Amino acid sequence: MTFDALTAVRPSTGSQSASFAGGGNEPRIGIISVSVDTWGARWNSRHQVLTRLARQFPVIWVNPAPEWRRAASIGRWRPRERTIGGLPNNFVVHDSSTLTPIVYRPRWLSNALLRARLRRARASLVRRGCTHIVLYVWHVDYADAVSALPSELSIYHIYDEYSHSEHELPLDAAEERLVRSVGQVFTVSPTMQARKGVLNHHSTLISNGVDYDAFATPVPEPADIGAIPHPRLGYTGYVKKQIDWDMLLQLARRRPDWSFVFVGARHVHPEIDAVLARLDALPNVHFLGEKPTSELSRYPQHFDVCLMPYRVNDYTKYIYPLKLHEYLATGRPIVSVPLPALRGAEHLVTIARGADEWEQAIARQLEPAAMDADRQRERRAEARSHDWSMIADRIATVIRERLAGSEAGVP
Repeated sequence: MTFDALTAVRPSTGSQSASFAGGGNEPRIGIISVSVDTWGARWNSRHQVLTRLARQFPVIWVNPAPEWRRAASIGRWRPRERTIGGLPNNFVVHDSSTLTPIVYRPRWLSNALLRARLRRARASLVRRGCTHIVLYVWHVDYADAVSALPSELSIYHIYDEYSHSEHELPLDAAEERLVRSVGQVFTVSPTMQARKGVLNHHSTLISNGVDYDAFATPVPEPADIGAIPHPRLGYTGYVKKQIDWDMLLQLARRRPDWSFVFVGARHVHPEIDAVLARLDALPNVHFLGEKPTSELSRYPQHFDVCLMPYRVNDYTKYIYPLKLHEYLATGRPIVSVPLPALRGAEHLVTIARGADEWEQAIARQLEPAAMDADRQRERRAEARSHDWSMIADRIATVIRERLAGSEAGVP
């Protein structure tokens, strides 16, 4: 059993209708996705899941509408839909008309405009022959979408702790209503499942995943990492306040013979500017900046040790890092702080607390034994079992089961 075996989909609570079992007479299911992301080159979990669900269902990615102050300058009076090169034709990016912008007051107008935007997306799916509409909500900011759009199934996929608070806060009332009101909840970590998933009878733990081939296929070194000396200790992801930069500064000063490499865009977090400046001034620290997803996958396989140096607090106890399976797919050793999502993963990830333990753990992972062929195969096998295609298949199964249950009158 793998360390997150709970990602298995729970059995259906009712007998599955044959018409939803994936056969030729399956009703036409269409998905409308709402999230805080505008479609672009930087992919996250929702991009990975939805583009793969589009192999099975028509999917509309609804870009966030512009705020009313910007709407007139854009001047797009009709909704626009477009397919994306290299993705299934079933996947469509939808830009709403600027005649239905985001406004915040009065509330009735805000809801009316949201309803108009979503119903135009729904009409697009109906024109394509969809008879069962699934509303897929990715953020609590879009809680009002559930009441704004008629759907056969509403889903709330909780991929993060959206408060980002370092200290435990009471559950946000709007999010609690959203969790309780939707037809299906997905959570990404056992702690998130215990905190929020339990509020809905139809809740499934589905971990984050990896585009396995992108991270596991050997590629040449990117030019900006090629001149950096080994050993390279690497981190891919946002440069943000949730990382323990003070501990990393201690390590970089102690070990000038180690190269510390950070690949990712900087979040605007002024509270870490000073420590980042001190790190940036060290000759063995290298910030390589933001990369599109297609390029980001080229870096971890050229690290000697992959790092997950989060600050341990009431925010990070709920996360399931995207980079976990991305690192594992390379076969490279990983050192991480103790995260609840990693319980049972000690055979795959070395856990360390504080600068002293981190220095010792990294030193051990730089020894040849850490790159033993059997250990590399074990890491890669775990990552392969979390390929995004497999995760999307699990989600598709749940969607079909929930719709079948509704047809059969199963609550």
